[in-house]
Amino acid sequence: MFAWLLNGDHLLSIWLGLFVASGIAAGVVSGYFKARKIQPKGFKWTIFRNEALFAVINLAITGFLLGTLRHALEAAGAISFAAGPALWWRVGLEYALYFFLFDTYFYWLHRWMHKEPVYSWVHKLHHRSTSPNLLSTLSVSPLESLINGGFVPLFLAAFTVHDATVALIVPTNIIMGLYVHSGYEFLPRWWKRSWATKWFISTTFHDQHHRYFTGNFGGYTTIWDRLCGTMRPKFEADFDKIKERSRRAPTQAASESA
Repeated sequence: MFAWLLNGDHLLSIWLGLFVASGIAAGVVSGYFKARKIQPKGFKWTIFRNEALFAVINLAITGFLLGTLRHALEAAGAISFAAGPALWWRVGLEYALYFFLFDTYFYWLHRWMHKEPVYSWVHKLHHRSTSPNLLSTLSVSPLESLINGGFVPLFLAAFTVHDATVALIVPTNIIMGLYVHSGYEFLPRWWKRSWATKWFISTTFHDQHHRYFTGNFGGYTTIWDRLCGTMRPKFEADFDKIKERSRRAPTQAASESA
């Protein structure tokens, strides 16, 4: 028992876990998260409970189907990976190709999912979450999850990429899904003012899609929404309001404790 605990890898894992947990606890106590909540009064326990149920069902079905599909394509030779050293520039180019192709795929299918009868059959379940949280990421119908998750095996069948690229793609899908549904805006205020960063979506961007049901269809970037006029006109102004609220929070907390 003690030998296991003293193992370096396990000690590092425990330390990292405690570090993250303490950071979250400190954020809650200090009001850091509260000040950055996009919809402060949007959380509802009944919706959260339903999301947990839908998430379990969705994971069980789509995890099996997508896993089976990928293994079948690999067995048939439709999916193969490049051998040899992982050259950084090649991995970077392959990752960028995936990133922007998926964003295009997601944008146009997402818009299509908002058309009836597709909306009722495919996408409506996900929009029960009008104030998203982390569970909202998985609270989708299995059909929608197959449509979105199916892009990865399609991409791997169309392009022979290095397995190091896949090691970047999978975490990107998970992290981006959790981030945009978190319900908290952590990006700095300058994010929407810089030419280099304003093209990438923020939590506020996707949160407004859930709140208003229209516009802001992009999955990774705002490019297609800007080009097609589907970005909410008040998105950037609302983003600034949230940042202003979080900026004032420390001052308000100090005055209340004085």
